[in-house]
Amino acid sequence: MRRRAGLGAIQKQKLEQEKYKDKGTEIQENQFEQMTKQLEVFKINLEEFASKHKNEIRKNPEFRRQFQDMCASIGVDPLSSGKGFWSILGIGDFYYELAVQIVEVCLATNEKNGGLISLDELRTRLIKARGQSKQHQEISQDDLIRAAEKLKIFGSGFNVIPVGKGKYMVQSVPGELSMDHSAILQQAEKNQGFISVSYLKRELKWEVERSRKALEHMVNQGLAWVDLQNPQEKLYYFPSLFTACVNASN
Repeated sequence: MRRRAGLGAIQKQKLEQEKYKDKGTEIQENQFEQMTKQLEVFKINLEEFASKHKNEIRKNPEFRRQFQDMCASIGVDPLSSGKGFWSILGIGDFYYELAVQIVEVCLATNEKNGGLISLDELRTRLIKARGQSKQHQEISQDDLIRAAEKLKIFGSGFNVIPVGKGKYMVQSVPGELSMDHSAILQQAEKNQGFISVSYLKRELKWEVERSRKALEHMVNQGLAWVDLQNPQEKLYYFPSLFTACVNASN
């Protein structure tokens, strides 16, 4: 007959379990403390690096992107650091200024493109508006995306939409675009800025009603124009994409 464990054995086992639990907690706390110290050292080194290469960070867009990635790896956002060491670099001021200029361009072109502008056209307009003076920093696509992303704090009015490899649109009017709308923009970008129901049926295998519903929604939102002169079927033009395509071909 198997003997049952006595009260003393049970208490001993319970004490052993508590001891292991305390040891595990101690190890986790030590590991967390070590990681915190390592991140603090990394942050100090990052500040020294930023101070040493301040001019290159401000003037070179690619170097600036790599620096931003380094900051993100340890959870540091120089764009939200308006005081202290990071303000010396002027990076935050650069992006805030750029964000304001993005808003100005979007408002100025809203009537023409319905609040949807390609990142390429936005960059072209910003460079022209900022002028060629040496006092202005060169702006890259990455700079524009980072600045536009900061505008999300104002709600759904600003959004960056990928429409293909390395291609983006900036939406500056309230309202969420569905996956279907994003897919339409991607196809229109490939097709010189316009699309049709039959094109979507052929390329995306969509039903006619699905294509027509999505396209009419974009027309109602002012994001697309309808061409009724085509004898075969309606053509839907996206003015922002069409402008970008025309500029690219010139």
